[in-house]
Amino acid sequence: MWHFLADAGVWVDAGLSPTLGLSRVQEGLDGLLLDSRLSGQQRDGLVEEALRRDPRLPVIALLAAPRMAEAVRLGRLGASAALVFPEEPREAAESLWEALEANWTMQDQRPATPGDPFCALAGRSGSLRRVIDVARMIAPRSSTVLITGPTGTGKELLARAIHAASPRARGPWVAVNCGAIPAELIESEFFGHVKGAFTGAAAQRAGRFEQADGGTILLDEVGETPLEMQAKLLRVLQEREIQRVGGADTLPVDIRVIAATNCDLAEMVRRGRFREDLYYRLNVVPVELPSLAERIEDLPDLTARLLAKVCRREGLEPKRCSRETLDRLMLHGWPGNIRELENAVEKAVALSGSREQLFPSDFPLPSPIALDRDSPAGPGVDLPAGGLNYDAVVHGLELSLMQQALERAGGNKKRAAELLRIKRTTFTARWKALQEVE
Repeated sequence: MWHFLADAGVWVDAGLSPTLGLSRVQEGLDGLLLDSRLSGQQRDGLVEEALRRDPRLPVIALLAAPRMAEAVRLGRLGASAALVFPEEPREAAESLWEALEANWTMQDQRPATPGDPFCALAGRSGSLRRVIDVARMIAPRSSTVLITGPTGTGKELLARAIHAASPRARGPWVAVNCGAIPAELIESEFFGHVKGAFTGAAAQRAGRFEQADGGTILLDEVGETPLEMQAKLLRVLQEREIQRVGGADTLPVDIRVIAATNCDLAEMVRRGRFREDLYYRLNVVPVELPSLAERIEDLPDLTARLLAKVCRREGLEPKRCSRETLDRLMLHGWPGNIRELENAVEKAVALSGSREQLFPSDFPLPSPIALDRDSPAGPGVDLPAGGLNYDAVVHGLELSLMQQALERAGGNKKRAAELLRIKRTTFTARWKALQEVE
C-alpha cells in the first residue's frame, strides 16, 4: 500500500510505534494512519491523544473487518475516517488517498502556518472561511473596512489580523473604543490638543489619529460615537488630515481605518442617530462576523484553542474535553459568543483541579433541553442541523433533572425522588450510575 501512496506523491513514515507516532504529531504531520492490528482500546486512546495534541490532524484508522459500531465510535472520538483494509492494497491506498485529500482540501481553506495572522481565528466552518477569504483579499489594500457582528464574536481580533497581513504591519496599531470615551474628552482623545487649549492642558498631546500615522486605527463600537463628533470623523476620512484642539494648523495623517460595531448602522441612519454620509464612508468593504451559534461546528477548535491558552497562562498541564462534553457544549446557544465560551472554559479549568479531562459537570451551563409542560410528549429538544449525540443528550437531561431535584429537596434523596415521580431506590441507583459515568 505504501508504494501506491508514494507513487501519488505522499511520503509515508511507516512502522512507527504508538509512542513515536504521537511524538511526530507535534512535529507537523499531514495525517496519522492507525494500523488494523492495534487493539480497539489502543486505537481509541491514540485517536484521543493525537487530537489532544493537534485538534485539526486528520486521523485515519484501518479496520481488519467491517465493524459499524467501531467505525461509529471512532467517528465520535474525532477520527476523520475508518477504512476496512481489503486484500487488494491498491483499493486501500485509493481510499486512504481520498480521505487525506478531503482533509487537505479542508485544511487549505483555513490558516495553517504559525506566521499567518489569520491563525488567530480558530475554526473551519464555511461561514468563517468566507470571512477570512474576504479579509485576505482586502488586507493589502488601503480601503476602509466596516466589521459588523454580535458582541463577543472577535471583531477586534479580525481587525488586528487584517492590519498584521497588510503592508502597514510594521506601522502603529491603535484601537479606540468610541463608546468608552466621555463626550467632553472625545475630540481631544481623537485629535490631540495644543498646550493651553483648555484647563489642564499643560502640554501638547498627540491624539489617536496622529498616533496611528503610518499604520491602522480601529474605531471600535463606532455606532456609539456622538453625532457632533461624527461630522469631524467624516472630515478625517475625506481629507486624511486632522487639527489639534486649540491649534490652527492641519496635519496630514497616513492611516488605514477599520471600524467595528455590533449595531445596525443602516437602521441608525434611518432613525437619525448616525450620519448617512459617514456610514457610506465607513461601509466601503463590509465584513460580517457570524455568531458562534451560526458556526457551532467551530466550537471544538475554539475550545481546544482557549483551553491551551488558559492552561499555558496558568502554568498547567494541557487539558481536553471529553466527546460528551463537546456534544453538550454544542447544544448551548452561546448568546455571549466566543467571549462567553472563553469565560466558561476558564471556569471549567478552575473547577477541574488536576484532572486532564473536562466533563459536562465542569461547565455549569443551563440545560440545553427545554421542558414543555403543555406538550403530551413531555420534554423536547431541537435537533441541530449537524445532528447530536443521543446518549450525551439523554445523559445530560437526566443528570440535570436529578441535580435540580436534589437542590430543591435540600439534598434529601427521598424528597428528590418524589419530585421526579420515581421510587427512592430508582433515584439512588440512577444517581449512582450517572456519577460513575461522570
